[in-house]
Amino acid sequence: MAKKQFKAESKRLLDLMINSIYTNKEIFLRELISNASDAIDKVYYRALTDENISFNKESYYIKVKPDKANRTLTISDTGIGMTKEELEDNLGVIARSGSLSFKKENEMAEDYDIIGQFGVGFYSAFMVADQVTVISKALGSDQAYKWESKGPDGYTIVPAEKDSIGTDIIVKIKASGEEENFDQYLDEYRLRFLIKKYSDFIRYPIKMDTTVSRLKEGSEDEYEHYTEEKTINSMVPIWRKNKNELSPEDYENFYMEKRFGFDKPLKYVHVSVAGAVSYNAILFIPEKIPYNYYTREYEKGLELYSNGVLIMNKCADLLPDYFGFVKGTVDSEDLSLNISREMLQHDRQLKIIAKNIKNKIKSELLAMLNNEREKYEKFYQSFGRQLKFGVYDNFGVDKGILQDLLMFYSSTEKKLVTLDEYIARMPEEQKFIYYASGESNERIAKMPQTELVAEKGYEILYLTDDVDEFALNILMNYKDKEFKSVSSGDLGIDTEETEPAKEKKEEELFTYMKEKLADKVKDVRASKRLKTHPVCLSNEGAISIEMEKVLNAMPTDQTIKADKVLEINTRHEVFNALIDALENNKEKLDLYTSLLYNQALLIEGLPLEDPVEFSNHICELMK
Repeated sequence: MAKKQFKAESKRLLDLMINSIYTNKEIFLRELISNASDAIDKVYYRALTDENISFNKESYYIKVKPDKANRTLTISDTGIGMTKEELEDNLGVIARSGSLSFKKENEMAEDYDIIGQFGVGFYSAFMVADQVTVISKALGSDQAYKWESKGPDGYTIVPAEKDSIGTDIIVKIKASGEEENFDQYLDEYRLRFLIKKYSDFIRYPIKMDTTVSRLKEGSEDEYEHYTEEKTINSMVPIWRKNKNELSPEDYENFYMEKRFGFDKPLKYVHVSVAGAVSYNAILFIPEKIPYNYYTREYEKGLELYSNGVLIMNKCADLLPDYFGFVKGTVDSEDLSLNISREMLQHDRQLKIIAKNIKNKIKSELLAMLNNEREKYEKFYQSFGRQLKFGVYDNFGVDKGILQDLLMFYSSTEKKLVTLDEYIARMPEEQKFIYYASGESNERIAKMPQTELVAEKGYEILYLTDDVDEFALNILMNYKDKEFKSVSSGDLGIDTEETEPAKEKKEEELFTYMKEKLADKVKDVRASKRLKTHPVCLSNEGAISIEMEKVLNAMPTDQTIKADKVLEINTRHEVFNALIDALENNKEKLDLYTSLLYNQALLIEGLPLEDPVEFSNHICELMK
């Protein structure tokens, strides 16, 4: 029996494919099952045009059979089969696609689904095989043929015996080594897992003989074992079913089956789109944040299918980072895949789908915010931080998409509110959206800097996440209202003028205190915002005091400093003590200046530069 040689370019391609094209060996099973599905599709299409061929779907199936003793894995189908010439053409010339040729020869519509169109998927079997044998009997033929190859060295084709129409692919599995476990492809449970993972939605039954154990009749502890043929795959994916047929429990069960999370989904979205790019999708918004969400280990992305065949387990390109918490599945017939079907050939279609999904998530979150407030607040407690990161990321390129979804705690409402709700309550004379930053709502409520704004009856948004102030700085304004920190130099609120005589004393005092504090503060001045507190720090410039704390907590060698201003309440008794010390006791003024500065640092939650000195100054004051 003469061995035939692959064509030179085919031989090189086979060697390249075995070693390079496919990065994940387990997908060989997906490829062989997809080819088997194609073979059955071809019978179905022939039946549409040939009245002599009947197509009873129950008679068509794919069978996967491992044989550990002989180290073989057989994938059989009841499809159209191949003649000797087709075996020669389809398997002897690599990258010649029988499926693609079938579509062209039969003038099939572009939108008719045949999975394999590249003609290389079959050869992925050589990644796990020492030898591949194909026994096939074509529809309308009395003679079967056997194609056999051990790889790039060539192949043989000889007549064979086969009772029924269809194809058997017998893969002789390689021996396991230190680096590769090939035994897994003979393990019943592993094979079932791979079928469910990659080929669960192939439209024909994929069958396996499954080992079943049961108690022997009349025995309490003795089991008998037998095999039972079972269909492994679901065949009809949930996203292709009519929404009216599905209950909330069906979606929740799908969520659990796919192991998208251990919680229940807070919301699910079923999408069916027909157009320039058609796709179906089921999206889930989880109830709880995954334990590793803010770590490098977390992978965002949706499952991506092409015609019901899993292409990517986590397609990150389908989701922007700020919606990375969304789980789910997308299936499209319009994706352009490369020859290994492991990644996309180009991403035009993917970008269209991703844009639509982004807009759909936004609209569903807005609907939840407006119609299911309690549920949205539950979502926001888990993932609001990620939305704010999205505003800040990429210099705010998507801030317009996210700004209506943001919520912050309100000083007046005592709950989370949206920016739109804040704007709706603003008095006509109020110029800015005021906010205050701090470690907690309780601490912010006690901040001296809030006194003037609160006295005017203006609402203050409390920012407690480290990303909050950065996000608002990127937003800059909302509906033409600028954001303003209660610690900023100018609050835009008119206050009483200071008496000229008093101003002169103030100027002398504050100049002296500024010299004593040297480079610690940019300025010392009379406060317009303080009412009952004696002192506080405010800031000037782009970097706030809260930003200083956040940036300096990062693992970098750079030290960031905000331009701080020490503000003194000239209506407070402390101010009178300062004036008296200025006129009568400069040493005491030095002591007061240091104490007030350190007091202002403590109020802000900033570390004291010299705690021992601060303690000594308190003791000196007590004497």
